[in-house]
Amino acid sequence: MTVIGLVASPGAAADLTQSLLADLTGLISVRLPEGDWHIRLAVDRLVDAPADLNRLVDAARRRLLDEGWQMAVCITDLPLATQRRPVVAHASATHGVAVLSLPALGAVGVTRRAADAIVRLVEALLGEVDTQNADLDDRATRRRRVALYRRTRELNELPVPESGAVGLIAGVLTGNLRLLLGMLRANRPWRLVSRLSRALVAALAVDILALVTSDIWRLANALGAARLSILTVGSLLAVVLSLVLGAGLWERMPPRTAGPAIRQQVALFNIVTILTVVIGAVALYGELVILTAVGVLVMVPADLIAAALGHPVGISDQVRLAWLASSLGTLGGALGAGLESDEAVREAAYHYQPDNELTADR
Repeated sequence: MTVIGLVASPGAAADLTQSLLADLTGLISVRLPEGDWHIRLAVDRLVDAPADLNRLVDAARRRLLDEGWQMAVCITDLPLATQRRPVVAHASATHGVAVLSLPALGAVGVTRRAADAIVRLVEALLGEVDTQNADLDDRATRRRRVALYRRTRELNELPVPESGAVGLIAGVLTGNLRLLLGMLRANRPWRLVSRLSRALVAALAVDILALVTSDIWRLANALGAARLSILTVGSLLAVVLSLVLGAGLWERMPPRTAGPAIRQQVALFNIVTILTVVIGAVALYGELVILTAVGVLVMVPADLIAAALGHPVGISDQVRLAWLASSLGTLGGALGAGLESDEAVREAAYHYQPDNELTADR
């Protein structure tokens, strides 16, 4: 059984949601016939105005865990925006939370549009649906339906993990692998750092500075592969810790009394969070390696490096320089990430899928 919690703001949003309850289970079952869907309604404003999307998602996530739901759809009467764009309907597969802003639906056909949006958001919360691309061919549509079928079954047949932290994590990884991968894909972790301007600028600035500093050339010449590898791992770890701890992305594990389903949700959330940030850090490092290698060839003549080192320079020397500069640039990115606001980091880490088709109907 999969429980979907509808959290509606008091007033018009709650009245509208109440009028939809009788039909929503049937509408969701038509689109996702493999699931055993149950809907619960809670009337709660969650946050006071003014509020941003991150605060609302966090509050809905806490309500989801308190109630023991698998998903939550927040129907709010607050006008919202993310990245300076109005929010109509957004979903975070990692949080298991979707948000629908009633003011953004307009004044005509609100009931029909709200029902359709809720069903589409439930699909998006399964972690596979590309709500930004409505023009899918038949083959892509079939693949999407198969993926939805698998994820729906996984939500309805969650295995009970073994006792203990290790057993819990192992159970989440083995029993929810496809669901985890779908949530991870929805976050688009390879774009993480590109959404954080301060981290990206700091990484590039340190990288360029390292390339034109003769002391760095000599240091790269002196360091072996083992030490450079340790520096690489350390720089990636710095980025991960800066983002996860700095922005409070880690969700505390609830006590055993909360039940295995809630603990499993939190474990799945934290695993996806760590993987998202790790892949984002690795993507940053890979981009810096490519840019630095080009920079070594273009900006730093080999004879200039040779004069500083006192011996002829070969490819291996240039590789070590690019390697060291990339690691230092990644450390700079970690420092830049520490300057980002918590809201910016959370918005970058947990990609909110906008429902562009719904927006286009406005």
